[in-house]
Amino acid sequence: MSVRPDVRGMRAANTTGMARLRPWQPWAALAGFAFLLHFVWEMLQVPFYAGMVDAIHGSAVRMCTIATVGDAVITLLAYGVVAVATRSRSWLGDLTVKRLAGLVALGIGMSLVAELLNIHVFQRWQYVAGVPLLAGMGLNVWLQWLLLPPLTLWLARRHLGLASSRSPKGPEHRAPDQEIA
Repeated sequence: MSVRPDVRGMRAANTTGMARLRPWQPWAALAGFAFLLHFVWEMLQVPFYAGMVDAIHGSAVRMCTIATVGDAVITLLAYGVVAVATRSRSWLGDLTVKRLAGLVALGIGMSLVAELLNIHVFQRWQYVAGVPLLAGMGLNVWLQWLLLPPLTLWLARRHLGLASSRSPKGPEHRAPDQEIA
């Protein structure tokens, strides 16, 4: 027999957790984790961009840092748009699949615009030959925006104490008839 947690109770607890936070804390957590994760990703995808592998180290780091700041801003803008759409600036405490999908879709959309502008209009960078493209954007960027936003939200929720667990008190406090599903 598996015991399913009361989702409504968890959402209420998470929303209550948001109430004890200062208004800037979710934004700061999102910005910090988005910056850290995207910076690592930007550095790892250096081989996908022409001239980056041979660039002077400081120049490559500077370019990746600038791109990372853009990624963090996109994350915050997407969070803000979802907050306006859901009329809940504290939706991080009440995360749903629909809200996560909205954030990811907005991140992909804004990245697509930024990527295409930087490649075709401003000519700031280009992909090396052989990088798979989807709608004119490298598959590496698609993966970035499919993988990193959920991880960013998860880390921010954990950091802020909003992550729920299957057994709020831990396994040592589980009733004898409860099983872990």
